[in-house]
Amino acid sequence: MSQRWSKPGVTGAVLYAVAAGLIGVVVTMVSRLSVARRRGIRRAAQTLPDGPIIIISNHTSYADGVLLAIACRRMGRSLRLLATGGVFRAPLIGRMAKRLGFIAVQRGSSSAAHSLDAAVDALAAGEAVGLYPEGRITRDPAMWPERAKTGAVRLALRSGAPIVPVAMVGAHRVVSRRKIITNLVKNLVLRPKVLVEVGEPIDVRALVGDRDDTSVDVIRAVSDDVMAQLVAMIANLRQEEPAHPAGAVIDVAE
Repeated sequence: MSQRWSKPGVTGAVLYAVAAGLIGVVVTMVSRLSVARRRGIRRAAQTLPDGPIIIISNHTSYADGVLLAIACRRMGRSLRLLATGGVFRAPLIGRMAKRLGFIAVQRGSSSAAHSLDAAVDALAAGEAVGLYPEGRITRDPAMWPERAKTGAVRLALRSGAPIVPVAMVGAHRVVSRRKIITNLVKNLVLRPKVLVEVGEPIDVRALVGDRDDTSVDVIRAVSDDVMAQLVAMIANLRQEEPAHPAGAVIDVAE
């Protein structure tokens, strides 16, 4: 049975504002989160597009979800993030995640696809839905994104909502996969900079064009095209050339 999504309402909105404020203070203590300047424009982008949008970002750290949500909040949108089902099973955090309008993804189960139903509901309500196309923290040694899974594109085709790529560089220095506590303590003194860049909205249906939008090959190709735009933004922030312009292909066992 598909799970459905319900708008958090006034209580949820207040809770989101309070949580964002408190967590924002913590984020400021251990990092310097800033929106990157683009194309020589002095004033950084201050807002995200209105209406239903699908935010995608690269995944390098356990802190990514918090950092992305805070960045989006600063740019005027409350993000409804797709998060692993384990988050929702935690007694306190799980209840809060539900109240904030986050959406559970049961990885590796037959019900994993049902999270798209809830995401479609949220988009139909005009929300900003966030997800990580890679599906996990990248295993690439140089912290480049892995090749995207197809969920974001399938969600865009079902909902008609544009995809907005958000590149984030430096999050792995805030919380790494190892020595988490040690790094956080160190960051209280030497706060790492986390750069965020927002790309132009991508009309996925236009990318599909006259091709069959239910074809596995077409959805795979469009997913690579979308990921390539995100990787290009990351490369611009890092001032480096990516080894894999559409994302690294890494054995799932790694």
